[in-house]
Amino acid sequence: QVQLAESGGGLVQPGGSLRLSCVVSGSISSIDVMGWFRQASEKQREPVALIPGDGGARYAESVKGRFTISRDNVKNTMYLQMNNLEPDDTAVYYCYASVEPFWGPGTQVTVSS
Repeated sequence: QVQLAESGGGLVQPGGSLRLSCVVSGSISSIDVMGWFRQASEKQREPVALIPGDGGARYAESVKGRFTISRDNVKNTMYLQMNNLEPDDTAVYYCYASVEPFWGPGTQVTVSS
């Protein structure tokens, strides 16, 4: 069973940028799908971006053109580059992998002036 650990969250002003990282304890090269989800206060968890092992990233409409997902199979790390952040991006961001335990503990992103 792998372990997932997110980092890189924090407080940023609207229009700012953050890069989230998800370090996987084992090899990610055999993980079919990885991605980022987020859950805002009193809302359901929703997908932000997904990336299969062979590429072909997909994004939620609300983040297209602003967020970029990538994975480094050598460093066993997945990233989410978030640019031009908006207050509606405020949420706990979770790393997802298509193997148990499926989720990391999450990292808080707050976009506020």
